[in-house]
Amino acid sequence: MKPTVMIVEDEEALLTLLQYNLDKEGYNVVTVADGEEAVLMIKETPPDLVLLDWMLPSLSGIEVCRQLRARNETRNLPIIMITARGEEGDRIRGLDTGADDYLTKPFSMTELLARVRAVMRRIRPALSEDLVTFGDIIVDRAAHRVRRGEREVRLGPTEYRLLDHLIQHPGRVFSREQLLDAVWGSDVYVEARTVDVHVGRLRRALNDKGEKDPIRTVRSAGYSLDEQFHA
Repeated sequence: MKPTVMIVEDEEALLTLLQYNLDKEGYNVVTVADGEEAVLMIKETPPDLVLLDWMLPSLSGIEVCRQLRARNETRNLPIIMITARGEEGDRIRGLDTGADDYLTKPFSMTELLARVRAVMRRIRPALSEDLVTFGDIIVDRAAHRVRRGEREVRLGPTEYRLLDHLIQHPGRVFSREQLLDAVWGSDVYVEARTVDVHVGRLRRALNDKGEKDPIRTVRSAGYSLDEQFHA
């Protein structure tokens, strides 16, 4: 059965674009352009995930999110907020209100679809697929194999776990400490510098014969898997 994604967006052109791409990805898509109507529809038939605009007629996306989180039936409903409000304070407010992820306009459709897949995997594992793709990188999570284009990428166990974590959160920047907790575990003492070493190994394995580097280093912040591959 197809997972259902509800798009709550009042910008008609963007709504049409989102609907087209999500439908093409195999989702059952429901659209609504009004916050109050969205709350009523979700109460009647909750979708598997909501793409929620911040600025909406009648009821803001923040208030929609707050109301959904206040009800037991929709407390754990996956919500990705999409908004033109990109300031750090706005992102924190959106996440604190209960959004599972936050994407700032303008965004690429590739990144949005990757975020949708990532949230589905984290919150509704039964809907996840064994094959995870990012650009020309394919991770077979069942077989623990990685391909880039037609080439098989051979990774050590730590590099595989590092890539698997990054590919589930495309575009998100992780500090070295966050990657240590996610990949090595919080109960294991490893120096932060170790992350740099393994990121270097992962880069060398992924970027063969002049291929562009998908891993972005953010100075003083950490690393992310970035769809704008770097030369």
